[in-house]
Amino acid sequence: MTHDLATSVQSVLDVDADAFRDRAQADAEVVKSELADGTFDNHQSIVGLEYEFYAVDDGRWRANREDEEDDLMRVPRRLLELIGFEKELGLHNAEMTTSPQPLNGEGLRAQESEVRARLRAALDCTSTEGMRLVSDGMWTIPPAGETARQYLTDSIEAEGVRIATNMSDAVRYHAMANGPNAPTPFELDAPNVTLSADTVMPESLITSIQPHYQVSHAADLPQYFNYALRVAGPLLALGVNSPFFPPDLYDDVPADRILADSWAEHRISVFESVLNSEGAQKVRFPSDLATIEDAVERVVEDATVVPMPVEGCGNRFDDDFATLRLKHGTYWRWVRPVFGGESRSSANARIEFRPLPAQPTVRDTIAMQATFAGLMESLPQRRHPVIGQDWTVARENFYGAARDGFDCDLRWITNDGHETTDREELYEDLFSHAVDGLRSAGCTTEQAERYVSPLRARVEHERTPAEWKRRRVRQALEGGAALEEAIPAMQRTYVDQQSTTLLDGSFADWL
Repeated sequence: MTHDLATSVQSVLDVDADAFRDRAQADAEVVKSELADGTFDNHQSIVGLEYEFYAVDDGRWRANREDEEDDLMRVPRRLLELIGFEKELGLHNAEMTTSPQPLNGEGLRAQESEVRARLRAALDCTSTEGMRLVSDGMWTIPPAGETARQYLTDSIEAEGVRIATNMSDAVRYHAMANGPNAPTPFELDAPNVTLSADTVMPESLITSIQPHYQVSHAADLPQYFNYALRVAGPLLALGVNSPFFPPDLYDDVPADRILADSWAEHRISVFESVLNSEGAQKVRFPSDLATIEDAVERVVEDATVVPMPVEGCGNRFDDDFATLRLKHGTYWRWVRPVFGGESRSSANARIEFRPLPAQPTVRDTIAMQATFAGLMESLPQRRHPVIGQDWTVARENFYGAARDGFDCDLRWITNDGHETTDREELYEDLFSHAVDGLRSAGCTTEQAERYVSPLRARVEHERTPAEWKRRRVRQALEGGAALEEAIPAMQRTYVDQQSTTLLDGSFADWL
């Protein structure tokens, strides 16, 4: 297997980057032509979801029952196939992608039912292997007998190619560590954390949810995109869920300093610092879009890190721009446009909303998906004045939310056009428009309020998943525990709480 993977990586490295970009540019012209012809237009909005998990040891097969459980576990590839999930960066990851559904009451119900049904079946299946899937923003307990540093940095060299030991066989990610533009080394930049690796494996610390919203008329995508940038900060502030790293990654500094300096959402800093380099800022908060053609050209102009070869000629509609699709695979922006479709009739232009970490329960995950979709329905329809918010303010909101979560100083423009920093006023305006959007899409008022209610509860209790974790760790430290005890203890409590609420409860039940 290592030989085959090294050969595949080498074949990627042999692809001419200039020729790859030229093909992507030619593909872009195909997409723009189809956009002009209305091929990407649809009669209704569509929603979808990507949902990432990591696996932990549930203790079932431990020889010594007194040993602690919830250590990170590698998921066998045959098991991934069996449960119908997809591989992600790390061997410990599993990803579910839902079937796209119309944005209405039935469509959202179908999304939630699909997630629950598939996840329930997966949990039943993985439990026989002594593991459980966890919905979380970042893992903090490494595999048994290993440190997090070892797990994230282990690699071998095969036929001149650097291969990460604990990474899936995704050629693109392995190629990133071997190309001429690869950073040397890959550095994780976070307060009081030091980690260098020969591969992109440190990015596998994090897991996320990625709601997709398909617009009806492709030419309107820039307007929806620009609204999405302005709701990114407020939604991230409610969703933060990764304030801590595995303890062995921290520098030798006092625990209270680590607690004080920690970001509410370290997933943002991990993804940016590991995958960005001086010559290629691949992960960032994108600027406003002016035209739909702009959205296509940005993918072409994005720095090419891994020029992937196109495998033959398929029969899908989007195979007509296959190279552009491959280039889009490393176009990592916190909000990004997507163009695709198996056939001309299913061709679509959509927004992929990427800031959110995985949430504590399915209901919270669907709440984020539905709230984002409701905002995308309502804000453009109502011509909400927040579209006039300066882009730099939206960007400050986003990174402020990543640092401070619900405690950050968000700025918002309300429906009547005045700027506010009042948290209650901001979220009342945000939630009322999310409900309005869901109602206009066909949900009843009761349905719409149910979808938004888990996020309302976070505002009412002034508690996010990240703050829940911080309080647990703070209490343990005040009780005399060391940091390397407090973080795993918090993590085990998180997994334990989730074991009874993941499918049928919500984070509000934890409060």
